Amino acid sequence: MNKRQLHLAGALFASALLLAGPARADDFPPTRPVTLVVGFAPGGAADAAARLIAKKLGDNIGQTVIIDNKAGAGGNIAHQHVASGPADGTMLLFGSIGPLTIAPHVMKVRYDPFKDLAPVSGGVNFPNVLVVHKALGVKTLGEFVALAKKKPGSVDFASTGAGSASHLAGELFNQRAGIDMVHVPYKGGAPAMQDLIGERVASYFSAPPTALPQVEAGRLIPLATTGLTRPAYMPGIPTVAESGYPGFEALNWYAFVAPGKTPAPILDRWNAEIVKVLNDPGVKEALNKHGLTPQPTTRAELTAFMRKEDAKWGSIVRDRRITAD
Repeated sequence: MNKRQLHLAGALFASALLLAGPARADDFPPTRPVTLVVGFAPGGAADAAARLIAKKLGDNIGQTVIIDNKAGAGGNIAHQHVASGPADGTMLLFGSIGPLTIAPHVMKVRYDPFKDLAPVSGGVNFPNVLVVHKALGVKTLGEFVALAKKKPGSVDFASTGAGSASHLAGELFNQRAGIDMVHVPYKGGAPAMQDLIGERVASYFSAPPTALPQVEAGRLIPLATTGLTRPAYMPGIPTVAESGYPGFEALNWYAFVAPGKTPAPILDRWNAEIVKVLNDPGVKEALNKHGLTPQPTTRAELTAFMRKEDAKWGSIVRDRRITAD
C-alpha cells in the first residue's frame, strides 16, 4: 500500500470512529431499555412519582423505562452509582435536594453534583409542614416560637436524618426565628412520625402525605407549611413566610440528572421528553393527588436552580455548623 492509500485508509477509519461515537449521540430513543434510578425505597413519595413519570415516558418514546431503587445513605448511594454509570442515554437519576445540594456540604461524598452529574430537567417539588403534638400546648407558629424562646434548648424537632431536607428546614427556621431548637435525627420519616405521635419529640418538619392523616385524625397540630404559597391540598394552613418570616422557603424537590459525560444532544432529547410528560394533564393531576407539584425546566434553568439551592443550603450548614454526626 502506497502513502496515498495509507492516508485514504486512515481518513476512512477516522470517519468510521466518528460515526460510531459522538456523532450518534442524537440517535433517540436508545435501542436498549432505559434505567431510571431512585435513591429511596419503593412505596415513598419519590418512588411513586418516578414510577408514574417513567410509565408515561416509556409509552411516549416506545421504550421500556425500568425503575431501579438504590436506597441508602439518604440517596447518596444512588447518586454515586449514576455518577459512574453509562453516559449513553440509557441511565437517568431521579435526583433529590439532599444529595445534590446539601450532602456535599455536610459530609464527604464520592461525586461532584456539578461535574459528575448532568442536569436534564426539574421533576417535582413539595413543601414540608411543621407539626407538633397536642401536649406541647401551642396552636400557632407564633406560640411555638414564644415557647422556644421562653425555654431555650427545651424544644426539639425531628428529621429524617442529618443533612436531610427536613433537617435543613428546621435549621433555616432556627436562623430566621432566632431560636435554638434541638435537632433529633431519625432514620426515615416513619420513626420520626412515630416518636412525634408518642410525644417523645416536640415537632417535625414532615412531608405532607405523612403528616396529613395524623392531622385529620386529631393527633397532631399543623402550624405552617414551608413553601412560599399554600398548597391546594392544605389551604387552611398558613405558610411560614406569611406568619412573620417573609421569603422563608424550604422545599423538597426532585430533578432528573444523568451521568456527567452524557452527550448534550441526548440530554436535550431527554429534556424535551421529560418536560412533555410533566406537562401532560393526566400526569399533573396524578402527581397533584400525591401532593407533588410538577417542575419542568430547561437544562439551563435546572443548573441555575441547583446552584442557587447549593449556595443557600451551604450557607445554612456553615452558619449552623452542621455535621453528619
